[in-house]
Amino acid sequence: MAEDGIWASGLSSGLALILNGEDKKVNTQKNRLVSYHDDFGHQSLERTLEYVFDLPYRSIEPLNGSLDASLVRSLVKRSFQKFPPSLDSRRQSKDGLCIFDHGCEDVVSVDQSSTCGDLQIVSPPLLLESLAIFSSARANACVWEGKWMYEVMLETAGIQQIGWATISCPFTDHMGVGDAEDSYAFDGKRVKKWNEEDEVYGQPWVVGDVIGCCIDLDEDSILFYRNGISLGVAFAGIRKMNCGLGYFPAVSLSQGERCDLNFGARPFKYPIEGFLPLQDPPPVTSRASQLLQCLSRMLEIERMERPEFTSVDKLRRLQRFVPLEEIFHPVADAIFDEFFPILDEDERGMEYVAWGPFLSFLMELYGLHFPHDHRSLDKILDVALKHRSSSMLLQHAIGALSFCCKTASLVLTECPYSGSYSYLALACHLLRREELMVLWWKSPEFEFLLEGFLSWKSPNKHDLQLMMPSVWWPNSCEDVSHESSMMLTTTALSDAISKIEEKHRDLCCLVIQFIPPVTPPQFPGSVFRKFLQNVLLKNRADRNMTPPGVLGNTVLVSLYSVILHFLSEGFPMADICGWCKSHRDGTKDIGFLHRGGQLSFPIGLFVKNDPIKIDISRIGGSLNSLTELHLVHDRESEVVSWEEGCMDDDDAKVTHFTRQKPCCCSSYDIDFSRISRDPIRFRAKGSRGHASSIPERSAHVAAECSAGSLNEEITDKPSSSEHPHSQFGYRPVQHSRTVPEGSDNSSATLREEELLDVMLLLYHTGVAPNFRQASYYMSHQSQLISLLEETDRQIKERPCNEQRKRLKEARNIYREEVIDSVRHSTWYRISLLSRWKQRGMYAACMWIVQLLLVLSKDDVLFSFIPEFYLEALVTFVVTHFDDPRISSADLKDLLLQCISALVQYKEYMVSFETNHAATHRMPKALLSAFDNRSWIPVTKILLRLCKGFGFGSSKYGETSSSSVIFQRLLRDVCAEDEELFAAFLNRLFNTLSWAMTEFSVSIREMQEKNHVLEFQQRKCSVIFDSSCNLVRILEFCTHEIPQAFLLGNDMHLKRLTELVIFTLNQMTSATDSESAKRHGQSSEKINRGMILAPLVGIIVNLMEASTEVESNEQNDVIEVLTRMDCPETVLFGLQYMLEFNWAGFFKGNIHFAKLRQLEDFLTSLISRMGSRDLETSELWKESESDDSICCICYTCVDDAQFAPCLHRSCYGCITRHLLNCQRCFFCNAIVNKVIKDETRTA
Repeated sequence: MAEDGIWASGLSSGLALILNGEDKKVNTQKNRLVSYHDDFGHQSLERTLEYVFDLPYRSIEPLNGSLDASLVRSLVKRSFQKFPPSLDSRRQSKDGLCIFDHGCEDVVSVDQSSTCGDLQIVSPPLLLESLAIFSSARANACVWEGKWMYEVMLETAGIQQIGWATISCPFTDHMGVGDAEDSYAFDGKRVKKWNEEDEVYGQPWVVGDVIGCCIDLDEDSILFYRNGISLGVAFAGIRKMNCGLGYFPAVSLSQGERCDLNFGARPFKYPIEGFLPLQDPPPVTSRASQLLQCLSRMLEIERMERPEFTSVDKLRRLQRFVPLEEIFHPVADAIFDEFFPILDEDERGMEYVAWGPFLSFLMELYGLHFPHDHRSLDKILDVALKHRSSSMLLQHAIGALSFCCKTASLVLTECPYSGSYSYLALACHLLRREELMVLWWKSPEFEFLLEGFLSWKSPNKHDLQLMMPSVWWPNSCEDVSHESSMMLTTTALSDAISKIEEKHRDLCCLVIQFIPPVTPPQFPGSVFRKFLQNVLLKNRADRNMTPPGVLGNTVLVSLYSVILHFLSEGFPMADICGWCKSHRDGTKDIGFLHRGGQLSFPIGLFVKNDPIKIDISRIGGSLNSLTELHLVHDRESEVVSWEEGCMDDDDAKVTHFTRQKPCCCSSYDIDFSRISRDPIRFRAKGSRGHASSIPERSAHVAAECSAGSLNEEITDKPSSSEHPHSQFGYRPVQHSRTVPEGSDNSSATLREEELLDVMLLLYHTGVAPNFRQASYYMSHQSQLISLLEETDRQIKERPCNEQRKRLKEARNIYREEVIDSVRHSTWYRISLLSRWKQRGMYAACMWIVQLLLVLSKDDVLFSFIPEFYLEALVTFVVTHFDDPRISSADLKDLLLQCISALVQYKEYMVSFETNHAATHRMPKALLSAFDNRSWIPVTKILLRLCKGFGFGSSKYGETSSSSVIFQRLLRDVCAEDEELFAAFLNRLFNTLSWAMTEFSVSIREMQEKNHVLEFQQRKCSVIFDSSCNLVRILEFCTHEIPQAFLLGNDMHLKRLTELVIFTLNQMTSATDSESAKRHGQSSEKINRGMILAPLVGIIVNLMEASTEVESNEQNDVIEVLTRMDCPETVLFGLQYMLEFNWAGFFKGNIHFAKLRQLEDFLTSLISRMGSRDLETSELWKESESDDSICCICYTCVDDAQFAPCLHRSCYGCITRHLLNCQRCFFCNAIVNKVIKDETRTA
């Protein structure tokens, strides 16, 4: 049989070597499975026992009667005769090593007398944490010849210097390992090696890395390994030492840093060939390993009888062994009767065997991937648990599984059952036994081990390179095969993460389901609640430095994902003692966030003096100050309730019970394959096609005004799990306790609303930083690709060899950075943005918005809302409202509407201004998102951000609530990205032109009908309000970025002035302006001042900027207006603005100065037009005989022509036309380029 292969498929740590090492030398049974059988092809009981105990053939005499325990015990002893106790795991030579016992013989530990600073052992045997600014210590063992090693598992990934030092190396508050002569260290945080001076060395380390510290005194060198991979020789030619005065293992840790040292008390995770541990393995290890191998061979017989094994037919024909049922219990009982007394003799041996041979045995027995062998493992556990010592052994094994989860790495070739999956699957199966769950819960390290199970390693640059060997991005010069390879890689890693997250949920379900054996009895969920509270206490976000005992944010991210899945997709088990509402009213598998109907939230989560949130700021200030102002203790038990959609109009209400469903339950199937294949194209989707024209949108505005919704009818989406939970071995806890009827423990019930509250805090403390990193890499990726493409273009254009050489060097740098960014972006995409997570996050946003709107009606309760409620919502919506991976336009509308609603409140605006994602992403994303569909919510957002500066704005008190921060950010974005701003202006001009046209048409339609429908009035009012908002945004642009209109090409200025005159023409018509009544306000007609005021502001802004800009090539506003072919309309409109009753529009005289400027402007315009009349008359005389005048504008010379059709027009008209259409306006041919005739221009 392939015995070697079985053990090699176990733990990657090399623990299997302990089980196989010496046995291979004496194992003569390797080929006996096929060779040895009697003349009749039958194997007797004796032959079966010889195989199980690895005894020589026919060494057992024929047995008379049944198999008894005494015979099996004698066979066990005979098997042990091959391993004399004197040779058990003992190092035959200790030359070159000296251990200073300090009362513990042959035990290597930290020498407390060498400690400088404050190093605490937070978990046995040697998990250290520094509570001082800088702490250092040496071990109590030194080496001076030979090859030795120890391992360090990183619980944190900050500044740590680990290595070797002599006893003469001084430790101070500022000097540690590597800072003196004969002292050598590696620091993966700074990626340097230290020996008095530092040099670049190694790779960056991450939490969960295992660093092998090796010293080769035969070659006088020191080496370091990261997760079993050599980082190369760090130091060569180190000084030789005398006997007893050698090199000590030593570490130096910054404050809050933690590491777990292993000098050999446990099997090495990554043993290095040729290097010995400083501490001997316990003497019982070999005997315990031999007994476990006997069990393994016996269970192998049963597995060979199963139909899923390919060799079973052949084995059945040979009928090699007796059925396992006849020998299992006598043999297993005898083996464990020998096994546990051996472990009881040596306490250190118990831990070593549990972490090494026993864990390898369990992993090999249960299987590393699905389907797992539940039956064999359960049979072994049933026998083992009869022994009292088994509880300690299994407790150590659970600790080892937790450790393995922290150190496991995703390996592409092992996906989808990679990373911590196999350890989590085994742990979940073990803990379904009540006695093991109770044993684990009673352990003082219960919460520490649970954090370990929920941990996972965040890959660094080198890890991602192994996980994603092939990288591809759109328009890259990489091999085409890399595209399909990266697609397969992304799919495999996504599946692996999905499997791990599923096991996280299984484990947390077991903890939630568990009822601790205490009096009085508790409801399910009490243990999980306490764990959540302690985790959040350790990770409070208000700390300036990493708090002691924090494993990293992976635990927080895992808990966030677990709770999000529970609340969104429902619990993967039946109703747990009535506490979970997921199955009420027979509606199964409906998550809390998607249930709809009557919603509620306990006020106590906000007003109670909870130690977790006591230091977290509230909307109204600190909790202490609020409790002094408001007496809310009597409201702690109060529950606020509301009906889903109660804040919406009845005619526009969309709930989970209406025909049209909310967006979170829409069918938003996202084509991830397309996105992964072309991430840049999808990311830039909103920024391309800037010049698209505005299509007919009457239906869109009608839908906006009507009672309907843009959402389409859909059905609820089931869980994203591709298999039923039972297929992955999920089963409830066996023999679980229940709460006696009549017990009153409602206060201890874990409610789903409480989980929602915790989830938001987890997002605030752990998930938000990951989204910020993801945002950075995704935006950085786009910038780098642009640089790379520009460099490629310059390489083609540069004939000089020297320039080409420098450009190629720069290109190589850009290419490596692009590859790194693509890998990081892909990792964050698959780990943070799976489809069920997006669905849950959308639903959470909707739920929170409803809660906030309901609480906003109560001033006291509103002030107690924690700020992280807003932070979680703000960060998500501003990060994802323009996310190209969201294929549903309705979902994007929802997120934009969330922003639009929130920015109307001053309290929320503060949250936006202090949110990193909002200030970093929102200004540019808003300009890109202004398109045919989303212009209404984007306009509302921009208007709110830009309030307070415009002409006539003081009437509405807008100045006090303006956002100076976002005004500055918008100005900077527009000035820096001219292409984006030009595209935004084009869409803004087109939209305003359409809106004013639509408004005029709607007015005339109402005038032609005797009976005006309310819908028509509402539509007209909405269009007018939208037009006012658009003009106000144009006013902001002329105020903050006037150079876009006054410098360079005058096309923007021409279009702006034309729109101003066009709008004035529509508003100065008596019939147009007096007929439409505002919806709901029949006595109030449309106030023309709302749109005339920003028009005044636009003209005044341009005039003021004209006097400040010093340029000979400045565009002249007056000249542009005089060239228009409707001088009467221009003058009439401007005169109308001057004569408008501004005194009734705003109070005070603060804007009269601007009106005087407008008057001066009108005077100058009239004067310029007078002198222009003579020139115009002469021009017309010439134009009658000159065919070189543009036939579109009849103003400029036709100095440009389309190619290839060669039709002519002026360059300004052609350029403006091509903004929205790429076809010739004469023959409709596709335009390839524009040819400008400079001779005609001159």
